[in-house]
Amino acid sequence: MPQMNMQQMMKQARKMQEQLAAAQDKLKDVEVSASTGGGMVKVVATGEMQIKSIEISPDACDPEDVEMLQDMVLAAVNDALSSAQEAANTQMSAAAGLGNMNIPGLF
Repeated sequence: MPQMNMQQMMKQARKMQEQLAAAQDKLKDVEVSASTGGGMVKVVATGEMQIKSIEISPDACDPEDVEMLQDMVLAAVNDALSSAQEAANTQMSAAAGLGNMNIPGLF
C-alpha cells in the first residue's frame, strides 16, 4: 500500500483548515428562528449562537400570568439556539467533508 507523502498530507490539512474557516465565517450570515405560544413569541438567532431579535405579541403580555410569558420566551430562545447549533454543525461538517455524519463532540 503506497504511503501518502508528507507534503500531500500538509496540503490537504491546509485545504481543510481553509474550508473550515470559510464555513465558520458563513455562520454569521445564517439565521434561524423559533416561535412558541402559537407565534406569540418569536426569536431569531445567528449561526454564531447569538440572539438577534425577540418579538413578543401584545397578546402574550398578560399581567396576571407573567410566568407563562417567561416560559414562552425561554422555550423560543432554547429552540432557536438548538436550531442555530444544528445549522452550525451542518455547515462545519460539510466544510470538513463529513457530509451527514454526526460525530458527537466534533463540532
